[in-house]
Amino acid sequence: MGNESTIICFGRIGTRILVKLLALIAILLAATVATAAAADAAGDIPRLRFAVILTRHGVRSPTWTAADLNAYSSEPWPDWGVAPGNLTPHGNTLMTLFGSYYRMYFADAGLLRAGCQDASHVHILADSESRTRETGNALAAGLMPGCGTRIQTSGDGKDPLFSPPASGLGKPDRALAAASISGRIGGNWDALTQVYRSEFETLRELLFGCASRAPCPAEEKPGKLSVLKQPSSLEVSKGDHSADLHGPLRIGSTLSEDFLLEYLNGMDGKNLGWGRLDAAKVMEVMRLHAAYADLARQTPYVARVHGSNLLSHILRSLEQAASGSAVAGSLGESGDRVLVIVGHDTNISNIAGMLRIDWLLDGYQPDDTPPGSALVFELWQQGEGEMVVSTYYLGQSLEQMRKALPLTPDAPPLKSPIFLPGCSMADQKMTCPWKAFQNILEGAIDPAYVKL
Repeated sequence: MGNESTIICFGRIGTRILVKLLALIAILLAATVATAAAADAAGDIPRLRFAVILTRHGVRSPTWTAADLNAYSSEPWPDWGVAPGNLTPHGNTLMTLFGSYYRMYFADAGLLRAGCQDASHVHILADSESRTRETGNALAAGLMPGCGTRIQTSGDGKDPLFSPPASGLGKPDRALAAASISGRIGGNWDALTQVYRSEFETLRELLFGCASRAPCPAEEKPGKLSVLKQPSSLEVSKGDHSADLHGPLRIGSTLSEDFLLEYLNGMDGKNLGWGRLDAAKVMEVMRLHAAYADLARQTPYVARVHGSNLLSHILRSLEQAASGSAVAGSLGESGDRVLVIVGHDTNISNIAGMLRIDWLLDGYQPDDTPPGSALVFELWQQGEGEMVVSTYYLGQSLEQMRKALPLTPDAPPLKSPIFLPGCSMADQKMTCPWKAFQNILEGAIDPAYVKL
């Protein structure tokens, strides 16, 4: 009986303690909510004001003809079912999925409301090529489904936003461009080839099925070309490039990316590197592509010639969003909340070279620009006070792309925060104060290649 009384006593005491604890928790929760509400009312919670997404087009077919590709392999390359350089159906699906993710992300951030209420505040601009236009349409279908969002293009000619020299904007010193690239390796192309000898050997193994450094009879057959036996040179260009590399590194870059595209497009069996390709080999040979992109696109003088016009328009668009009034040279209208610019890996690499920024996504090479990946600038405001810019790189993983996996807040794309030298702070997002960000971009831009 005594034990029962003790249990009843403790039960009553425990109940009173539990009630008091629950009451205390309720008070604390109410205080937290009130504090958050007060902070929000006072404008202390950061608010996303505007985002610029500079994205590469989605997965495409190789740009070389079948005859050109087949000269470098023992067997014919697969049929992609679309014209050279065009967006594939799988690539279209991937970009629609990415658009859907952007929709969810910006809705969670309070930048876009449900439905089509903010369709007029989303501006999508694409280069005139088929793969960029189709990528823009796919992004629009995911970002603003059923809203009839249209993309803007400049027509069928070369757009100075994406191809300044080819469109006649500015007069680059092409000899200086060539010298600036050559100077980074002391003009020693043979030494550069030796640095990446292992990657070239893996590439040969994929192309001809020959063991590393072993004799390769298939490579010696009439009509076949050896990547490493092609002469290296650096030539002054007259078209899209102010100067460009020729020889093993450029060829290796193109062929290695074509293997990446096979993997990302979900190919298998003989269509996936003739059964010799896997993710590890993709990453290895893509070092050739990263090395070529670094030299040909990120060399500072070349980057300024090719990237100044685009970066200037991006800056003016951010200035327009920050001021709330029209700014000459901006893309879109005052009041826009999201600006999507659909271009090429060259455009992203040029801006990376201008700003001296780097990123790294799991499964890719440093500063890689896989299909559909994007350089993002977000404008945030702290209450009524100072604005800051958060810069990061975003891209789907190899498996997300290969399997066309949906992107959600719980299964997001890969993200790499970017430190912008000269203005980034030591916070989690490496944000830049707005004025410092303006100064850094203005200093990087060459006005001789800007047309507002």
